[in-house]
Amino acid sequence: MATELPEIMTITETCKYLRIPRSSLYKLAQEGKIPCQKVGRHWRFRREALDRWLEQMPQTNRLEKNI
Repeated sequence: MATELPEIMTITETCKYLRIPRSSLYKLAQEGKIPCQKVGRHWRFRREALDRWLEQMPQTNRLEKNI
């Protein structure tokens, strides 16, 4: 059974959604390479913005990440 993720996700939820390690997501967020916002001390990610970001990512970058 698939669990529906909320529209605004935490670091843990986003790691699961993107299937990447927590350390990689923190690095992307801190370097401003992924759409996110910091609320206090916590990072938040909009699922819709992440989907657009993934679609806009060049195909070569997506392939390199999977190798």
